[in-house]
Amino acid sequence: MDQQVDKQSIANEPQTTVKNKEKELMKDILLKQEQVAHQERKINEHHKEIKHIEQSNTWKVSKGFRKIKSFFTRFFNREQSEMQQQVEKLQLRLTETEDELFQLKERMHSLQLKDSKIHTNEVYKYIRNMKNEGELVRYLEQFIDEKTKEQKNYQEALTYAARLYMNDEEAYKNVLYEKILSGLAIEEIPEFMIRSGLSDQSIPLRQASSFRASLNMRMRQKQLEDSLPEWKLDDKRTAYQFAEKFGVRIPAADENHYTIDTLPEREGIAVKPTDGAGARGVYLVHQMDDIFDVRNSIKIPSWDKLKQQMQQDIASHAVETDDWMIEEIVYEKKLEKTPARDVKFYCFYGKVGLILEIIRYPEIRQCWWTASGKRISTGKYDENLFTGNGVTDDELQMAEEMSKQIPAPFIRIDFLRGEDGLVFGEFTPKPGNYDEFDEATDKWLGDYFLEAQGRLTNDLLNGKQFETYKAFVNQLGRMTV
Repeated sequence: MDQQVDKQSIANEPQTTVKNKEKELMKDILLKQEQVAHQERKINEHHKEIKHIEQSNTWKVSKGFRKIKSFFTRFFNREQSEMQQQVEKLQLRLTETEDELFQLKERMHSLQLKDSKIHTNEVYKYIRNMKNEGELVRYLEQFIDEKTKEQKNYQEALTYAARLYMNDEEAYKNVLYEKILSGLAIEEIPEFMIRSGLSDQSIPLRQASSFRASLNMRMRQKQLEDSLPEWKLDDKRTAYQFAEKFGVRIPAADENHYTIDTLPEREGIAVKPTDGAGARGVYLVHQMDDIFDVRNSIKIPSWDKLKQQMQQDIASHAVETDDWMIEEIVYEKKLEKTPARDVKFYCFYGKVGLILEIIRYPEIRQCWWTASGKRISTGKYDENLFTGNGVTDDELQMAEEMSKQIPAPFIRIDFLRGEDGLVFGEFTPKPGNYDEFDEATDKWLGDYFLEAQGRLTNDLLNGKQFETYKAFVNQLGRMTV
């Protein structure tokens, strides 16, 4: 077995070397592109300055003076040798000064991000200026190295502080450990502190919970396996087939796929990318001169403008491919053409942890709910919160029952609230910007994720078959044959 592993490692070495060379080459290209862009900006600025000078009255008046200057330059040419020596000395000093400035600049970059008083917008401005000056790529590795070293120092300091109290009384030790845990990332927590979390008088290991980290690891699993159960439901069309098995209303949809050029000109339709998220590329065509951009909450005046916007969606990578579907529009108030609000359930294998309610007209506003019906702040969309209407117990139970039939610890189930109740929208295995929750919400949802993993594992060990899901997957297999 060891020989097989060694052979595999040897076989992979050339490929790894090539990839490393490709990465280095790409880094060099990025650095050169950044520097070229900086030089081009400087050249353009100099051209503007030259043009401005040449058009000025001072330049025109000085024409005669420049001729006289040329005469005296030739006359004093014999003194040029001594002047050249002086220039060379000055040039040497200038080079030395530039080296000193470069070292000071590196030190400044090192200290700038360590300033605890600096605000997020100032960080953004500082980094953007570095890019504009053609310096960002060159300093990235320095930033990464310093961040890693600094974090390592703090990790070792906090870990050693915890070790100094290992033999103290349990009550005192636990108070200190709980404090130290708040300053450590999941992967930084040493085993001896985890061990204290499993004792009779255990400390809460809340710091080890993270929704962000759990989803990050789930995405890494997808890279390694590419067949996680929840991702079978990511396609909007096939997801409708699964949702129908629960008696959930789905919007009437055209079975065809369209490109921008083949999209039929129809009124009363919703246009969506077949593989999209976060309302990107979703448009409501009330009439040919009354089209609503759901993502941006703006009106589009014509079909031609709609196609231009769809092209822009693809060019900006808001939508990945030119593959679209059409379905009926779901209205909250049809006579007033009020689009249905979104109701998104964050489901953790049979339990709803969080609910997001969104209205998109006349402007986008959000509202967060717990499963118990409490309105909360999560650190995300705090600037756009509104009161909201919440959900009923029956709606909550429906979402939980659907998620319990999916063999995955997490999936978000999205609905639209129509005039007659909830209409299924889509399954979302990876919500956009899930890293933006505040620390408390991230830990809280992280606990939901870990508990869901435990329940799912126990159900699988106890022989749960997930018949509805399996039938759906088998149906998918027959469709692709």
